[in-house]
Amino acid sequence: MPPMKNELAPARWQLQPGDALLIVDVQNDFLRGGSLAVPHGNQVVPVLNRYIGAFVAQGLPVYATRDWHPERHCSFRAQGGPWPSHCVAHTRGAEFAEALLLPPAVSVISKATSADRDAYSGFDGTDLDTRLRAAGVHRLFVGGLATDYCVLNTVRDALQLGYDVMLLSDAIRPVEVQPGDGERAEAEMARLGARSITLHDMAA
Repeated sequence: MPPMKNELAPARWQLQPGDALLIVDVQNDFLRGGSLAVPHGNQVVPVLNRYIGAFVAQGLPVYATRDWHPERHCSFRAQGGPWPSHCVAHTRGAEFAEALLLPPAVSVISKATSADRDAYSGFDGTDLDTRLRAAGVHRLFVGGLATDYCVLNTVRDALQLGYDVMLLSDAIRPVEVQPGDGERAEAEMARLGARSITLHDMAA
């Protein structure tokens, strides 16, 4: 289970040099009306905007991953995969949510760009780790979509690579192909070492 809010001093959650915000796949196809809409996925956008504002105010970097699929990606049902066609590169569905206030200096990470290879993690087949290390990042604050797929896999890889991971539990939502997938994913991330926080904890 994630740690209780009173287990650590509030000062632990103050932003500091070496921190970065990592926003996972907040793209139109995963939002209301999209081809692979995450239930209540739109709710993460205003929360993430507040996190973005906090990081920008402190001069800390913001990264955003995106699915950037070719038209006949292996994850699509037409090619025998489990998902409907989604986030095809250069389409509206692949664009970030219009209401997501990404800063001009955001670093965008495109993943799953090869037709024959899927990638749920923002680190899988990308230069995200290289970019983070070049920027001196050692603690990642991770939120976005979806809890039980791309967020889970990104957090898992970040922890394996040695980053301290803060899971923004108020800025994630699950697909829940099976009921309870979201809770199981959060429990798995906590078991691996991610710490769950909210905006309230950050402000304390």
